[in-house]
Amino acid sequence: MSNGVEVVELARVWRGPIMESVHHGVIAVADTGGTLRHSWGSTGWVTTPRSALKPFQAIALVESGAADALGLTDEHIALACASHHAEPFQVALVGDWLGRLGLTEEALICGPAVPRGAADIAEAYAHGGPRRIFNNCSGKHCGFLSVAKHLGGGLDYGRADHPAQRLYRDILSEFTGLDAHTLPVGVDGCGLPALGVPISAMARAAARLGVGQAASERRRAAVRRVVGAMAAYPDHLAGKDSPTARMIRYTDGNVILKGGAEGYMLACVRDRALGIAIKVADGDSSGRAKMGVLARILGRVHALPTEEAELLIAAVEPALTDSNGREIGRVEVVVQRPQPTRPTKASLGFWMSEVPGSGVLELFEDAR
Repeated sequence: MSNGVEVVELARVWRGPIMESVHHGVIAVADTGGTLRHSWGSTGWVTTPRSALKPFQAIALVESGAADALGLTDEHIALACASHHAEPFQVALVGDWLGRLGLTEEALICGPAVPRGAADIAEAYAHGGPRRIFNNCSGKHCGFLSVAKHLGGGLDYGRADHPAQRLYRDILSEFTGLDAHTLPVGVDGCGLPALGVPISAMARAAARLGVGQAASERRRAAVRRVVGAMAAYPDHLAGKDSPTARMIRYTDGNVILKGGAEGYMLACVRDRALGIAIKVADGDSSGRAKMGVLARILGRVHALPTEEAELLIAAVEPALTDSNGREIGRVEVVVQRPQPTRPTKASLGFWMSEVPGSGVLELFEDAR
């Protein structure tokens, strides 16, 4: 890629015997201190995690007291972290939430949309067409609206200087180890600010999220509730039996994940205190590759036995089919071996040798 960003091959798309597409990208695996345990490509790339940031935004909803003031359940909290499909149960939750706020969907900044499922789309058009409540970010917007109302800062929660936005940036600063108030800012598809964050910093943030590492007990408690809600209600995060839900269930909630637009994926491995950030460089608009890549990485970091991780790839990257449902291709995950994360001018032979106290041999053994 240009701008000095180095990417590696992540996955290949096969149509029968023909390699049709190749996805490249960047991966970072970090611990809570920010040490890169494994890396592929330029992990300093400053890009937009997009919806992968929603769990950090939801922390403000709990920490501020807004969630308790409204009597929100963990289902509402999970929906605040969601890029949902506007399935009926999700739409009902958004409607309930707005009712608790005493507001209509016109208070949401996100634009009108339609559900994802064919039957739900037909139902939507039978009753008026696109609505803000159907927007896949409407749960997040309800969260910001709740914090805005609770803090008394006005309902225009999209302003960069709004108290709800400032609180969110304060939280993100602690988890990334950066000053989020100085990060570059674009505009997300739902109309709210979209921050640019180095991929390595997001891996560190995910690791801290998974173990609830924060300076205050109030924030730690908020993190526990957010992560617990995501683990308890994985169907809320996208749709029923989505790849996200399947992976969370498969790991019994040990792996919590949230995808973002343009090929972004963020995950935390709770029992190993590791965070994983994946960016598919071409944007991966089809949504393929990043889930399979995550499954492969889970095997590499021993979050799952290698055999189970490979089986999980098949579960989250289903076969390609034609319009009649016949299998016609597949996604092959081909993540390269990680490169050493310590600066050195030594040869590959040095890295592959057992040097007492270096820890390098273990790095490569973990990557197998």
